[in-house]
Parts: sequence; C-alpha cells; structure tokens
Amino acid sequence: QVRLVESGGGLVQAGGSLRLSCVVSAGTSFGYAMAWFRPAPGKEREFVAFINWSLGSPYYADSLKGRFTISRDSAKNTAYLNMNSLKPEDTAVYYCAARSWTGTTEVTSYPYWGQGTQVTVSS
Repeated sequence: QVRLVESGGGLVQAGGSLRLSCVVSAGTSFGYAMAWFRPAPGKEREFVAFINWSLGSPYYADSLKGRFTISRDSAKNTAYLNMNSLKPEDTAVYYCAARSWTGTTEVTSYPYWGQGTQVTVSS
C-alpha cells in the first residue's frame, strides 16, 4: 500500500514563494512517478508537474514552467514542489499523486493520492 502525505501549504502574498512536500510511504519508491495536481475551473484537477523517481526527470504544465520546480529526495522518500512568483490564481488545494513507472499528465492514471494541502495567495 502506498501512502502520500503532503505538507507545506499556507498563506503567502502575491510574488512570494512556498515549498510543498510529499512524503511517500511504500515498499520502495524506486520506479514510481510523483506528480502534483490542483483543481481548476472546468476540471476536477489539472496537472501541475511530475517527476520520474529513478531518473529525477521532471515535466511541467506549460503554463507553470519557469515558476514551479519539482524535485525529489530519494533518501527521504519525499517529492517537493517549489513555487515562486506566486499569483492569486495559484490559490488551490495541491494534491500529490503517485503511480508506477513513468509519469503522465492524466489525473486518472494515478491510483495513489494524498489528502491535499491548501495554498492561498493574497493580492
């Protein structure tokens, strides 16, 4: 069983930064991909970024590239999402997700989910 626990959300002013963390508890994190999603108008959840655990290779939503950075610490079984230059429209609950093998941008391809962490950006 894979368990994901997010943390790091909070209230920040526009232009500020936050770092979200997602700790994965599993038999092994090798071979997993970790991703971040958030709700969006017209979608249950929109793709933010994923990272392929073994290679550490990231992939981003085009609209967020340059402001958000995903990374992982294999020793801590933790994935991170560094968010810079935050905007009020980034306000959302951010969810961490995991799946076997390589990452995808499709929300339905991830069987494991965390409980979410709230990010609020004030103008």
